[in-house]
Amino acid sequence: MTTTTRSLPSCSSARHWPGVIVAALTATAAVMPGFTVGALASTIETDLHTARSTVGLAMSLFYAATAFGSPVAKRAAARLPVPTVLAAAALVASTVMLVAARATGPGMLTATLLVGGLSNALVQPVAGRLIAVRVPEHRRSLAAGVIGAALGAGALVPGLLVALVLPAYGWRSALLVAGIAALVPAALAPLARAPGSPPPPRKEAGAVGDEQRTVGRVLALWALAAALSATGNNAVATYFVELGTHSGLGTTVTGHLLSLSAVFAIAVRIIAGALTDRAPHRNPAVIVAMMLTGGLGLALVAIGPPTTFVLGAILAFSAGWGWTGLLLATTLRLVPGRTEDAGHTVQIGVYTGATIAPFTFGALSSAYGFPATVLAAAVAAVAAATAMTTGTLLLRRAG
Repeated sequence: MTTTTRSLPSCSSARHWPGVIVAALTATAAVMPGFTVGALASTIETDLHTARSTVGLAMSLFYAATAFGSPVAKRAAARLPVPTVLAAAALVASTVMLVAARATGPGMLTATLLVGGLSNALVQPVAGRLIAVRVPEHRRSLAAGVIGAALGAGALVPGLLVALVLPAYGWRSALLVAGIAALVPAALAPLARAPGSPPPPRKEAGAVGDEQRTVGRVLALWALAAALSATGNNAVATYFVELGTHSGLGTTVTGHLLSLSAVFAIAVRIIAGALTDRAPHRNPAVIVAMMLTGGLGLALVAIGPPTTFVLGAILAFSAGWGWTGLLLATTLRLVPGRTEDAGHTVQIGVYTGATIAPFTFGALSSAYGFPATVLAAAVAAVAAATAMTTGTLLLRRAG
């Protein structure tokens, strides 16, 4: 068959980074409602007199809305101007957090998070388009890593809120600050102007059918890998503060640790993207290694004592979440000319796993305790690495 990893048209302009940074800031703002509510979950549960599983269900619906809204978002990303899509996502995220700050019950909180999840679905498909048409090929892994770092930044801000705002002013003020901060990328959205998507590459006659079927299987396996890995890592990110206090750390210390872990996650995404641009064909192997390292981190978190919790948390956040940008860059190479499909594949995988994580983790941890549930998340990370490897081997055999 004819390989589909042909390069996309290169952009020689050096002015692509402002647009990439704006997309990363927007991605951070768009995902913040889910992460912020998760970081504040224990306080919200007490104040609203609701169970852990109820708040977990609200967060699951946020991620479910992103996953199920992805097909519609993919079409919007292809048709609407990039700045318009990014500004809309940031404005909705800001509104969601401002309204959630005034929630009087779990129903209102759930409804606002559902809207936030739908707007979050807009970001990854339009980010894939932006990278494809504005970033030179030899910088695409780095650009995807910068945008992928939004997941780390999305956890960094809530960690700071837990450490600096929550103790003195409460969870409502913390959500208010987060909502105001989400307005920044909306103001910067015009910097992300981009032309239309590149045309699909030509393929030899007779090869299209087999090629598309193989690519479809590979994308499905990679999306499954993203879902499995995200299930474990998102659960730990969501309940990080509660897990930290369960291991013996104070709430403020855990908030600082969440922020520190998020900084590591941001750094790993950017560094990994810069290094793999030198040999992008190795991206799948790097992704597998990161997933396995994240599984090791989850296993250390499951052990329980503060020392292993700190080490495991850093590994789970930095490596366990560090593959998202690389997977976006890898799928961009696999489906040139279908840039929205690349972002859609990553998004539907990550957020399907994220949908399963909060409610399932909340319910299982209530029944079996935190250690056993986190250990199950570590097993999911190993299964994710297996699915990623299977897809890569299938692609090599077909090529």
